[in-house]
Amino acid sequence: QITFFEDRNFETCPCEATTDQPDLHAHLNCCNSAKVETGCWIYECPNYGGHQHCLRKREYPDYQHWMGFNDSIRSCIITAVSFPYCLHIYERNDFRGGLLEFMDNCPSLQGDFYYKDIQSCNVLEGSWVFYE
Repeated sequence: QITFFEDRNFETCPCEATTDQPDLHAHLNCCNSAKVETGCWIYECPNYGGHQHCLRKREYPDYQHWMGFNDSIRSCIITAVSFPYCLHIYERNDFRGGLLEFMDNCPSLQGDFYYKDIQSCNVLEGSWVFYE
């Protein structure tokens, strides 16, 4: 669940989303603050397009707190929180080559493992985010 506010510091009438929303324009002119109860992806354009941001559970008093470029939020995906987590990464395309299994966060693949490139992955359980 995420609650959007048009003004900073949670002012104005709230717009609440509990499911994925491909187009928030009818409900929200702009978004300057948000309260996140579960993880979600927010997008600057309708239909999950444009700049995307991954928000964790917390309060964001203005869009700069989620590193937003502007106050435009037009769609969102609510991420399911599920346990346990399990991810397989592969060093080659089509799930071939060396395999590593993850069941928890990994701050640095290059620092902790010999892999320089990840060419494919298989999400078995949970939600995962890769950072370049």
